[in-house]
Amino acid sequence: QVQLVESGGGLVQAGGSLRLSCAASVSIFSIRAMDWYRQAPGKQRELVARISNSGSTNYADSVKGRFTISRDNAKKSAFLQMNSLKPEDTGVYYCHTVVGGFDSWGQGTQVTVSS
Repeated sequence: QVQLVESGGGLVQAGGSLRLSCAASVSIFSIRAMDWYRQAPGKQRELVARISNSGSTNYADSVKGRFTISRDNAKKSAFLQMNSLKPEDTGVYYCHTVVGGFDSWGQGTQVTVSS
């Protein structure tokens, strides 16, 4: 099972930026996709962004044009650059992947955007 550790969350004013990092315990070179999810208080966890091992990306409509997902296979890491943050982006952000049919989740990192 892959262990994932997120970092980079914090408190930021609306319009600001944060960069989240996800460090994996194993090589991610052959992992098909790395995802970022978020969960706002009282809401279900939702997929924010996904990057495949070929580099193709997908984003939730609510973050398109503001967030950018990337991965560095050599560093066994995935990243989420978040710009033009809005109060509705507040939540716990989780890194996720599936390896061998098993889901792996990080512990999450809190992002709070103040208005």
